[in-house]
Amino acid sequence: MLIKAAKKGKKHPKRTPSAAYFARVEAPMNGISVKMNKNLRICELKWESRFTDRFLGDPEKEIFSRQVRNVLYSNVLPTGVSAPQLIGWSDDLAATLGVLRPQEDVASIEILSGNRVHPEMKPYSSRYGGHQFGQWAGQLGDGRAITLGEIISPHFKRWELQLKGAGATPYSRRADGRAVLRSSLREFLCSEAMHFLNVPTTRALSLVVTGDLVVRDLFYDGNPRPEPGAIVCRVSPSFLRFGHFEILANQGEEVLLKDLAQFLVEFLNENQLASFELSDPDVYGKLLDEICRSTAVLVAHWMRVGFVHGVMNTDNMSVLGLTIDYGPYGWLEPYDPDWTPNTTDSQARRYRFGNQPGVAQWNLMRLCEAFFPLIRDEQRLYQSLKIYEDTFQQTHMEMMSQKLGLCSLEQKYLDELFQLLRMAETDYTLFFRALSDWKMDSTHFEKWIEWISPAFYKPESVGHDLRMRWAAWAKEYSQMLRFQGVPDLDRSLRIKAVNPKYVLRNYLAQNAIQQAENGDLSGIERLLRVLKTPYEDLPSESDLAEKRPDWARNAPGCSALSCSS
Repeated sequence: MLIKAAKKGKKHPKRTPSAAYFARVEAPMNGISVKMNKNLRICELKWESRFTDRFLGDPEKEIFSRQVRNVLYSNVLPTGVSAPQLIGWSDDLAATLGVLRPQEDVASIEILSGNRVHPEMKPYSSRYGGHQFGQWAGQLGDGRAITLGEIISPHFKRWELQLKGAGATPYSRRADGRAVLRSSLREFLCSEAMHFLNVPTTRALSLVVTGDLVVRDLFYDGNPRPEPGAIVCRVSPSFLRFGHFEILANQGEEVLLKDLAQFLVEFLNENQLASFELSDPDVYGKLLDEICRSTAVLVAHWMRVGFVHGVMNTDNMSVLGLTIDYGPYGWLEPYDPDWTPNTTDSQARRYRFGNQPGVAQWNLMRLCEAFFPLIRDEQRLYQSLKIYEDTFQQTHMEMMSQKLGLCSLEQKYLDELFQLLRMAETDYTLFFRALSDWKMDSTHFEKWIEWISPAFYKPESVGHDLRMRWAAWAKEYSQMLRFQGVPDLDRSLRIKAVNPKYVLRNYLAQNAIQQAENGDLSGIERLLRVLKTPYEDLPSESDLAEKRPDWARNAPGCSALSCSS
């Protein structure tokens, strides 16, 4: 059992590797000569760090909790662990990065656990602030995340690799910089699951258990207990957040604010995510436009698949429009726009499913305030916010139309559907997937309820009046399909392409966590395999597509979760 094998409180020296072989291929990337990695072990990779090369870091080298000023990062080395063991690996992401699975490669596993630092690495934790639950929280920063550096993939794309749970940093506040297996496994699985759902996201390459225990108070009830520790290797083109800009504006560090905005502009240009001219007087307005646009598309995707982030603080918002920081997240099971997976948010429900579009807009308002020293035109800021509003509304309606197999859709019709889903306590994922196999027949609408009732959590409570409303909805749905000329087969294919059969329900993740804590990794491996093809029908895996069982309705880890990690 992993938890029995773990040790508590032991400190370990940082290790320095011996020289390794590096394969370097010169290749152009937007006119820039880069050194590319190709099918190498982690310990053989060529490392770079434009961020630390571009900006000065924290002059204080000692690692202790403190307020940091006038810099964007602090140099930090990972803290070693006692017995690292690789228990999770994304073959798909590894292929994208051009790296090999470690297998018995001790040196690479030591890098992924923080026990080894490559000589070319310049590890750091970044400084940022943020608004948490609607209030300015001041300096936050990477309290347990340490970025190792950048690598170049075989497709000439830069990727940052970051260890989460690798030890204390100047931004750890009162924490130890560690992470538990419970939360780490959830982040590892969900990062990859979201990628295959076609939702913009950071990703996860590996999951390593450390062999050490981490003490956490799971329910914040004064009863902390030791849990097995773990480290996730997170991967993203960039981990820049709204909070990076907020802290600089809040502290009046306007020169650094402008430098960071220029850095982001150059990054977007180089990665062909946008095309900006630094000499353009409106360059920062256009940068803000792009952040608003990508954020709108991201949130529309969340609403499409029924994902609830759970902690949409501004420090958890990526400027690239990526899902970042998988904490107390969840998927809608019974449709409820007021549901939040975060126990800390159980009263105010600020981050409930239905409020995510509004929270994203509020967060962007805070980012606009941070950009004001660069733009100094309130009307220009409102123009960017309008881009968010328009982009979200258009993208959301397009995605909801696609979920129903329609070419277009009116809001009032969608509103009626959502009311019916909620009143009948209907599983969000199962309902939309079931639409793909229903054969339209205007003379047998009474069969409609029989068809969709497996998605109801309490079918016996769906009375006559509600059944009649469902039948009326189905008739109107059928009429729209006929009017738009959508035959059953085309509709079925369209619906299956955007409505997943498999999502990472909290109870499935919790089952895998319990298995892993007992040394059984089969749950992780199975979920990772199935979640790679979430839109396909896999008859042998049908149990992973079932609605939440009754025992999991209020079970710890299966419904709402705390921020404890």
